[in-house]
Amino acid sequence: MTKLPVGSYVVDTRTGRSGVVMGHEGPYVQLRPHGGGREWDAAPEAVREATPAERPKITGGYRSAEEGRP
Repeated sequence: MTKLPVGSYVVDTRTGRSGVVMGHEGPYVQLRPHGGGREWDAAPEAVREATPAERPKITGGYRSAEEGRP
């Protein structure tokens, strides 16, 4: 499997969480929710790139929070 570049929008298929690739440490991919939050480690085989349809869902919550919308 090819390493996903830092900054890629991804989905952790084991947890259903989405986030951004922050790095690669040992056998894990380090992920963080878009806009900040606590990082988590995911197995590379459980991480896939977010589809174009999923990207707005990943970044939309952060934009709404910045704009003061629920």
